[in-house]
Amino acid sequence: MPRSVAARTETDHLSALLHLGPVLSAAPNLKTALARALDHVADVSGAQSAVIVLRDGESPELSIAAAAGLTWQTAQRVRYRIGEGIIGRVVESGKPVVVPRASQEPLFLNRTGVHKAAAGDISFVCVPIIAAGTTVGALGLAQHYRADAPVERTLTFLGVVASLLGYAVRVHALQQAERQALAAENAQLREELRERYDFRNIIGSSRPMQALYAQVMQVARSQTTVLIRGESGTGKELIAHAIHYHSTRATKPFIKVNCGALPEGLVESELFGHEAGAFTDARAARKGRFELANGGTLFLDEVGELSPGTQVKLLRVLQEREFERLGGIQTIRINVRVITATNRDLEQGVKDRSFREDLYYRLNVFSLFLPPLRDRKPDILLLADHFVEKYAAAHGKDVRRLATTAIDMLMSYHWPGNVRELENCIERAVLVAVGGVIHGHDLPPSLQTAEVSGTLPRMSLVHATDALETDLIQDALKTSRGNLARAARLLDTTERILAYKARKLGIEIRRFRPE
Repeated sequence: MPRSVAARTETDHLSALLHLGPVLSAAPNLKTALARALDHVADVSGAQSAVIVLRDGESPELSIAAAAGLTWQTAQRVRYRIGEGIIGRVVESGKPVVVPRASQEPLFLNRTGVHKAAAGDISFVCVPIIAAGTTVGALGLAQHYRADAPVERTLTFLGVVASLLGYAVRVHALQQAERQALAAENAQLREELRERYDFRNIIGSSRPMQALYAQVMQVARSQTTVLIRGESGTGKELIAHAIHYHSTRATKPFIKVNCGALPEGLVESELFGHEAGAFTDARAARKGRFELANGGTLFLDEVGELSPGTQVKLLRVLQEREFERLGGIQTIRINVRVITATNRDLEQGVKDRSFREDLYYRLNVFSLFLPPLRDRKPDILLLADHFVEKYAAAHGKDVRRLATTAIDMLMSYHWPGNVRELENCIERAVLVAVGGVIHGHDLPPSLQTAEVSGTLPRMSLVHATDALETDLIQDALKTSRGNLARAARLLDTTERILAYKARKLGIEIRRFRPE
């Protein structure tokens, strides 16, 4: 072969390799990357046809992932098995094979029909594609037979190309694995959220809560705007989550905004987004909460705190389902379900003109009222036990239950802060409790006033001692179910002393025995 031809061939190969990297990296997916790379290689090599075959997972079958010089019907039809023919043997052994004349090689199967006797003989070069030390496929190139063809240079060139293709396959596999892991994690998190906000996991068996559950089930599957009302700390956000995760939008975003926590100048930008240059420091366009929640649910907490100007824009979005970003002129259409919550008296706000009447009627399509904790007394102990278990685990404390005095104080308190205040009280009590029981003195001082607990403002030492002994004896008798001997062992005393103390304090032991 003339030296000038060989030099030109080597230059073409180097130029092709130089352009192959950008071709592979610029493609949106592996299939497109392999097709573009193969077209490029076939064009530079002057090939009659070229194929890239890859393994189908753990299957022994090989399929054509990209082809040049073949019809798409042929590429779809042709299959190989590992160890079968030239291509199958290259994948099996991981070593390249050169067939100078296909007509003289019985292992050349010609399933693609590239070798036609009338058109002359062909040469076939096949190299393995290796990714992470494993042969995942092969690259095959068919050229018109020439006695002086630079087979060694073609083999070296294809070997380098196959290395780049192997790297591309490896990167694609890692990306696929990462996407699958993220999808699985996302599905798991969604399922955990669905279970967390399942009605069976919302604590409350009182009559007001049962009525609330029935209403939530009625409205959850609809697209209706919901207004959740109730005092601060009653769990409005929890109910909003439950509505979303029981709706047809459960797999879509749930975006929450606390309207009362945002400065007035930023509310509009947070809700509707802004364009670059809309105001000082707005260097880039930014999506608002409505856009982020598109297809899902937007929860507006403390909606009664919105300014009159923002109320007007919110009304338009609810009516027309469209808006413009701050500083923008393009109208953006959205599909969002809006759930709002407030602890304010909106009717009074309408009367004194601090809240728009038309917006009030637009929001108040389906209203849910969360009862305050003082109106659901049966739920107090259920919630308290739940928080004891939760914070004992969180803080690594072996606290298991509430003493009688603590229960009495919890039940007699009026709970102005509702469930949130109860949760904070129990967390504090778990931290300061000594032993496995929360006693009355472990609760915050706000629960231990004379008005709340029914105790005298001043108590003598004798009365205080009697009260403590009564508490301890009653707890022991409850645990032993009225068994005096077992209760005495729990208190590390004798039956005679325990019986004497019970008579002195007016404790009826038989009351603790099962019927």
